[in-house]
Amino acid sequence: MSTGNEAPATWLSQDAFDRLQGELDELIANRPVIAAEINARREEGDLRENGGYHAAREEQGKAEGRILYLKELLRTAKVGGAQAADVVSPGMVVTIYFDDDKDDTETFLLGSREIASTTELTVYSPESALGQAILGGRAGQTCTYTAPSGADIKVTVVSFEPFSG
Repeated sequence: MSTGNEAPATWLSQDAFDRLQGELDELIANRPVIAAEINARREEGDLRENGGYHAAREEQGKAEGRILYLKELLRTAKVGGAQAADVVSPGMVVTIYFDDDKDDTETFLLGSREIASTTELTVYSPESALGQAILGGRAGQTCTYTAPSGADIKVTVVSFEPFSG
């Protein structure tokens, strides 16, 4: 039964999944170190003027936020190569051109920014304005999205294929 609150699945290569799992394991293993640092700083005295204590607490907050993010990302991830499809979908390498410059194409991976370090390709999220506009598109289809400046931008899907990573 769907509650409507599920996070959308994120496509990840096996390499990206393994790298993120390693980062999560390292963050979890580092929890006692951060807690010990907080305790050591707490014993230094007045907490209102204890910069080391506040810095350690901030580091702990960032680590805990990243742990929660990674747990959810990995829980909902689809791992492996994207499947061939007849429409643009996450995990595809997409080539487009902007309608105001048909001679200049751009090729990118439509997927999680978490895999950006595993590829030379630019990575656009499916949740980005461009990503949302081209999702479900076909070769030759023109799509429009609104840029942060408020301008409507038209792009045409030239081709797409599964990312082989």
